[in-house]
Amino acid sequence: MDKYIYDESNGLWYELQGDYYIPCITLPTEKEHKFIGLWGQRYKRYLQEHKRAVYTTLLTSGKLNGYLADIDEQAMDMMFRLVEQMADKEGVTEQLKAENPMLWVVRMNEIQARAREIINREIIYT
Repeated sequence: MDKYIYDESNGLWYELQGDYYIPCITLPTEKEHKFIGLWGQRYKRYLQEHKRAVYTTLLTSGKLNGYLADIDEQAMDMMFRLVEQMADKEGVTEQLKAENPMLWVVRMNEIQARAREIINREIIYT
């Protein structure tokens, strides 16, 4: 038996594995490989666990990496914007940082935690 055969009816190559011919199928490559940060990884995990059809569709179409990179960028932009707005609203300034650094750190950590919760609720786990 031949190791590889070609089926003209569907245009696929098949490889002999044991007694069976298995189609030689590969995923399409993405045109551009973008960096996926923390938020993109969290969203990927969410898709894998809760939205399997969406994850599989993006993966097999070769658009997963770009989609996750866009989600990551949106979440990072939102994080910076929220932290800046909350800090301004609550009076967490450079002056506070100079006068009482420990209080500034505590307040900024609280603001960042609230911003992370908002991003998780509005972008990641939707």
